[in-house]
Amino acid sequence: MRDAEILVGYDGSTDASVALDWALDEAEQSGQPVRLAYVFEWLTVAGWVGPGVAPGVWPDDTARRQVQELVREAAAQAAAAHPGLAVTGEVYDGPPALVLQERSAEAGLLVLGSRGHGGFGGLLAGSTAVAVAAHGHCPVVVVRDGAAGAPADASGGPVAVGVDGSEPSLVALGFAAERAARRQVPLRVLRAWTPGPGAAAGVPEERAAVEETLEPWRRTYPELAVTVDLVPGSPAAMLIEASRDARLVVVGSRGRGGLAGMLLGSVSQQLIQHSHCPVAVVRER
Repeated sequence: MRDAEILVGYDGSTDASVALDWALDEAEQSGQPVRLAYVFEWLTVAGWVGPGVAPGVWPDDTARRQVQELVREAAAQAAAAHPGLAVTGEVYDGPPALVLQERSAEAGLLVLGSRGHGGFGGLLAGSTAVAVAAHGHCPVVVVRDGAAGAPADASGGPVAVGVDGSEPSLVALGFAAERAARRQVPLRVLRAWTPGPGAAAGVPEERAAVEETLEPWRRTYPELAVTVDLVPGSPAAMLIEASRDARLVVVGSRGRGGLAGMLLGSVSQQLIQHSHCPVAVVRER
């Protein structure tokens, strides 16, 4: 679904605005249309009740009109700043994580801020970003605003990708190679391994396995500069460290061996919360 739209979770927060900027920059490279999605969650004491809630329960019609105007203005400003792009906005009803997961089935890419400002239902709180990244139907990019220690300008930094030989990591490798080639920046391929007695003897075999998975992408993008790093330690620590000078870190939805559980539970939260650059979570459709 290369030409499918880029869907951006948007609630007017700083993180959402940074995510929108990232999505627009990506769309400039790919030519994909961009759609802003504000998920309007109607809450009562008993929880979400959806549209048709009894009059007087917050948020009322005035609040909804304010949300619609917020999205309309943001989409109009984005379109004006990027005249070659098709930019639209839409307001949806329901729990944010569930709605964004459902909408991702029709998108080519879903871009989120790591958290929102509470606003109308707390769109893109940390737990929502983690949930959507874990269960979205298309690649999901989580963009953090003001990551501590982030380089002032990582525009020329590499695209870093974690691989372990599993099918999801190979899909992630293809996603990373395509974006690195499109941006004309290096591709950095990382594989975690566990030090121990005799572990060093297996390093050449590990490197050979990574090089084998890279072969088709080297043929597809012969001008792409590629480096391979075998890093001792945990996958999360490896990728967080790599994010310091990367423009994007890419991982598969789940892995085995070195990347086992990469996007489940606390490890995924570490990467989304502590990465110094945007994180792309890629899975097979």
